[in-house]
Amino acid sequence: MNTADAKRVLETALICSQQPVPVRELRTLFDDALSADSIKLLLRELQAEWSQRGVELICVASGWRFQSRPEMREFLDRLHPEKPPKYTRATLETLAIIAYRQPVTRGDMEEIRGVMINSLIIKQLEDRGWVEVIGHREAAGRPALFATTRQFLDDLAIESLDQLPTLDSSAGDAHVLQSLYEGNKDRQPALSIGNEPEPIEEALQPSISEADSTPEGTQK
Repeated sequence: MNTADAKRVLETALICSQQPVPVRELRTLFDDALSADSIKLLLRELQAEWSQRGVELICVASGWRFQSRPEMREFLDRLHPEKPPKYTRATLETLAIIAYRQPVTRGDMEEIRGVMINSLIIKQLEDRGWVEVIGHREAAGRPALFATTRQFLDDLAIESLDQLPTLDSSAGDAHVLQSLYEGNKDRQPALSIGNEPEPIEEALQPSISEADSTPEGTQK
């Protein structure tokens, strides 16, 4: 099989897939005749070939996928107008703490935020597939340790936590959590909190301005 045919096979498989596909699975398309490095080279070439189109090929934590470019979103919204899910500030603060301080216990999160955390907040993040229990701390009561998931990385369109903006850089001012699903509207709904988002550093500071008893999905 020549290079052009191999890229056509990869292109077709990725376009038809509903989920990101890892390189190890893409190798099965060729009965493992192509090495992982060869597959990656072909994928990079495909990326370049699609660089001027409205759809792009990207690599996320779970593998490779095609998705619409961010600048196409305003047009796609006209075809499928929908209200994005809304999350309270308490939920976003909790998610930010887990993302940047993982693994953490519920007690760790409450110490950082300065308030009790409603168990429904953590359940909401678990149900959304963004956080999970990865073990238990060897301490009194053996509290659960929470960390983010591959789904969280996929929804941010990044490959690893190393790609999150560092809090001591100018990029740390970016509204990271607010940008979940930006550019991925064709795959997932966009994230919205119903009011002006705040910088990620502020979300990590202890907060006593909002009680965690506020029902999820409502705004003050």
